[in-house]
Amino acid sequence: MATQALEAFNAGNYALAITLYTTQLSQYPSTLDYYIKRSTAYQRTADYASALSDAEVAAALAHKRGRRDVLATAQLRRGIALYMLGRYGDAKICFEAVKRLNDKERGLDIWMGKCEKGLRELPADDEKGLGNVKEIPDVEVPKPGTSHDKGKENVKPDDAGKKGQSSAPTQASSAAEAQTPANKIRHDWYQTRTDVVFTLLAKGVPKDEASIDIEEQSFSISFPLASGATYDFSIDPLYGPINPSTSISNIYSAKIEITLKKSTPGQNWKALEGTALVKGKGKAIDAPAGPPEYVAASATSPATTSPTTAAEHPPSYPTSSKRGPKDWDKLAADLTKKKPSSKSNPKPTNAQLPSAPEGQEEELAYDDDDDDDEEGDPVNSFFKKLYKDADPDTRRAMIKSYQESNGTALSTNWGEVGKGKVEISPPEGMVAKKWGE
Repeated sequence: MATQALEAFNAGNYALAITLYTTQLSQYPSTLDYYIKRSTAYQRTADYASALSDAEVAAALAHKRGRRDVLATAQLRRGIALYMLGRYGDAKICFEAVKRLNDKERGLDIWMGKCEKGLRELPADDEKGLGNVKEIPDVEVPKPGTSHDKGKENVKPDDAGKKGQSSAPTQASSAAEAQTPANKIRHDWYQTRTDVVFTLLAKGVPKDEASIDIEEQSFSISFPLASGATYDFSIDPLYGPINPSTSISNIYSAKIEITLKKSTPGQNWKALEGTALVKGKGKAIDAPAGPPEYVAASATSPATTSPTTAAEHPPSYPTSSKRGPKDWDKLAADLTKKKPSSKSNPKPTNAQLPSAPEGQEEELAYDDDDDDDEEGDPVNSFFKKLYKDADPDTRRAMIKSYQESNGTALSTNWGEVGKGKVEISPPEGMVAKKWGE
């Protein structure tokens, strides 16, 4: 029925569109688009009071949900209805609200010009020039099963009968079939200097029942699935703080797109999700400006771990490798043995290569074809080679484990890393602290 309502609206059959949208709103009374479309239809049939009523409900709903884009459109419809009722001062308040929300809103300049002209032509003491409306109207949203307006009376019986033959369950069934199953919903993101753009790839999201909440350090999405369950997605905390008032969200036929405004333009987000600090620190996110710093667990006993003890029990850093924990310190020590210079000596043979820990021999081979790092840091060269020769899943595992653990863990097993967040795990006897503490 929603499709038929839109077809009637686009065809200019506004009376029929009003009836069909009224029927839909009796079942789904919080659908923003239905109120805006019906408000427009009322305005084009000269029922300006009803047009204003629908526009005010849409404005209140959009404000409650943080939908700035829809709020701008609702305020425009509200301003047009007020203008047509001769309330130029009130209309101006709405048009000015639209300009603050979206100065590119279609039709704004035309209606703003008409309103200014109407105000100029009014006598100085005319009450129509006074603006008394609230920017966000105080209205109640009708409950399911009730009608917000007597729209059905505006339709000729013949037209209503023809359209009434359609089956609402059929429409609902089609929508359900088109919706992306929960296990196939994916998301992606990218950033610019000022924005972080998040996309949830999901078809058939019901706009009227979806909820998107944007906070300074988090955002969440929730909407019902065709199965009857509810899909929830949230990022808390974000990598960096954002400005909720200037962030926007849009629901399209095949995706949800959220544009988050960075509080600090130019900040490079290394991930979408941040790292929560230890409770009691008073901040919700940890977006360090530099590399992580590790300090001794006891400030009063700097020598809590003797060299002998450390040698007997070398640190075993967290890993998801199928071969078990790797002794990265020993591996680094082997790699930092003086590497022959290609300028004075030939490249080492296999017999001259440093010995690797058991089970790691194939990982510790020099790259005979890579001369870029020949005179650089051999440890850095090793990890570059490891990353360069890895398959996509291994690379993802390395990046995710290193970033999420703040450099305290490195894994090449995506099967394990992909299951959840990699926790910060500093070496034994050390504790993780925020950079600068």
